[in-house]
Amino acid sequence: MPKPEHYRARLTGKVAIVTGSGSQGDGVGIGKAIAAVLAGEGARVCLVDLSAERLEPTRSLIAAEGGEAFSTVADVTRAVDCERVLAEVLARYGGADILINNVGIAAGPSRLEDLDEAAWDQVIAVNVKSALLMSRSAIASMRQRGGGAIVNISSIASLRAYGTLAYGPSKAAMNSLTAELALIYGPQGIRVNTVAPGHVMTPLAMGLLGESARERRRKAGPLAIEGDAWDIALAVLFLASDEARFITGAMLPVDGGVIEVGSLAAYDLLTCK
Repeated sequence: MPKPEHYRARLTGKVAIVTGSGSQGDGVGIGKAIAAVLAGEGARVCLVDLSAERLEPTRSLIAAEGGEAFSTVADVTRAVDCERVLAEVLARYGGADILINNVGIAAGPSRLEDLDEAAWDQVIAVNVKSALLMSRSAIASMRQRGGGAIVNISSIASLRAYGTLAYGPSKAAMNSLTAELALIYGPQGIRVNTVAPGHVMTPLAMGLLGESARERRRKAGPLAIEGDAWDIALAVLFLASDEARFITGAMLPVDGGVIEVGSLAAYDLLTCK
């Protein structure tokens, strides 16, 4: 889909942090799309990534459209870096209202005999520990501001086996972390939800899939269309906004219905085509 237009300014006055918001060149990954959409709706955005070079296209896109954002390089698997990110946000904007835990990797072999502890630890650290540490840092600010919203980016691989030995379990852990944080911090006005992307076409996916594989993915769900990063960003926008004020602890799949068809697709038994 083309980049969505913004017209409601539903995040005016809010401060948002988006981890993993760097970009691979001119492509639009999930983090870049989320940051652009939040800024387009009026939020001031802190862009976080391991690479300053990857952050610049996202910052430039937001600035070109009249939004406000600043970049900071951080390793969000380290508590000291997460605390520094929040300190920078506090110094610039006085606090944080929205945290998007988007950073993630899909690395690691699929068989136990090929998996060493370092590969497992890296996936768990990037996909789960980072969300824990960033949430801990941000929640302190949110409590002082009377509440806030955290949206964790999971995956439908957390709900079905996909042959991803470390990735799927790490995202399932993120779903559980979401539920626990929602329960514990709901009384302080902090909502915590999860968006679970499905087969969306991002720069990373484009580098891994040929046209025939893309076509099979398009047909895997009942909608039989291909999603992209903007679809994920718009779901995140809803959960981060006050329109979702009565929603917490939820897990929202954004996957064209793929998880609803399950094994039917594998055996070509779908009747909706």
